Amino acid sequence: MSETPLTGRAQPGREPHRFAEWQRLGGYDALRGALQRHSPDALVTIVEDSGLRGRGGAGFLTGTKWRLMRKAAEAAGDGPRYLCVNGDEMEPGSFKDRLLMEALPHQLIEGAMLAAYAIGATEVIILVRDAYRAAAVALTRAITEAESAGLLGRNILGSGFGLKMRLHTSAGRYIVGEETALIAAIEGERPVPRHRPPYPAQSGLWGRPTTVNNVETLSAVPHIVQNGAEWFQGLSRTAEGGTKLYGISGRVARPQLIEAPMGTPAGELIEMAGGIRDGRKLLAFQPGGGATAFLQEAELDVPMDFAHVKKAGSSLGTGAVIVLDDQSCPVAAIGRHARFYARESCGLCTPCRDGLPWVAKLLDALEAGHGKPEDIDLLHMHVELAGPSGRSFCDLMAGAMTPVKSGLERFGDIFAAHLNGHCPVRRS
Repeated sequence: MSETPLTGRAQPGREPHRFAEWQRLGGYDALRGALQRHSPDALVTIVEDSGLRGRGGAGFLTGTKWRLMRKAAEAAGDGPRYLCVNGDEMEPGSFKDRLLMEALPHQLIEGAMLAAYAIGATEVIILVRDAYRAAAVALTRAITEAESAGLLGRNILGSGFGLKMRLHTSAGRYIVGEETALIAAIEGERPVPRHRPPYPAQSGLWGRPTTVNNVETLSAVPHIVQNGAEWFQGLSRTAEGGTKLYGISGRVARPQLIEAPMGTPAGELIEMAGGIRDGRKLLAFQPGGGATAFLQEAELDVPMDFAHVKKAGSSLGTGAVIVLDDQSCPVAAIGRHARFYARESCGLCTPCRDGLPWVAKLLDALEAGHGKPEDIDLLHMHVELAGPSGRSFCDLMAGAMTPVKSGLERFGDIFAAHLNGHCPVRRS
């Protein structure tokens, strides 16, 4: 396999890898080797030692999650056990999973097979949002190819391990990215978060042990198994192992997806994307998508991993770096985010259902020059109501209010200037 574990040799505009091409690149060698040489428990240990963290936003240690699933599956006894793959990518600024599914479907499928073997799953269900139709086509074809090659079904490669795999296309809602809402969506129920405990490993899909992993997370697994935990750790520039797919968008010259060592500073990533567009200067950036706090020029050298970005006052999230230049109005940018999160609320709880539309209206009024001084106070009130851990059923409201809180702290003077009907930043 290629030295870079995720993007491989995929080229923009190319057809997705077919089975024969993926095999020529070393595809499915990790699966064959694991079924011959490693017990499921040993496979979990390899992933634990690699330090792989979930790439869907939370950054939870993948090996720890798998270990909990193994224990729960053993306690549950006979019956179906599930691995659900989260392909419902809707975080503003994030587009990494779409490209992985479209270009390298067999990489994801092999990673899911290895994960299923490790945790004792009997079926893999890949949930893909309906808008990702090219990804759904590529994955459907790849699953069929893997079945024809004898890599899915009963007694795979004579190992005694059997596995079913299928695709589930979802109507697509932001909240489906939350693992218990994703489980509800697959069950055909209204996709709203569920109380925990019990956790999905204890009682997930149809009440059976379930693990949910992100597309990028599973795409790294074949390379970890093939090359070893130490190799994966060595790819990183910090203590957090591996590489990361960073999506650089906004006011940069060449918006793009970049695979770089975990811990690569944001300043370097922005330069790889051609720097700030039209020779302008940086105002701020969100390091992990629309629900993360703003950082500015002083933080350009912060290593982009989970620990360092958290210490800097934000979060790595999905690694979707959204760049604002010195002519980008932060009030307008935050307002766009607020409208998105207000629309995507599942409506289950009052603070999110009613509070987020209110916030969006306040920001729209400020941006239009119709704001009142008390509107700033109301925004602060909503930030306080959201709280550090949120007072809503899930984390959607707390995440949605994060850029509002950060914007008020970093750009208070720009918010105040909007009360006079004037944006001191926007030039176009």
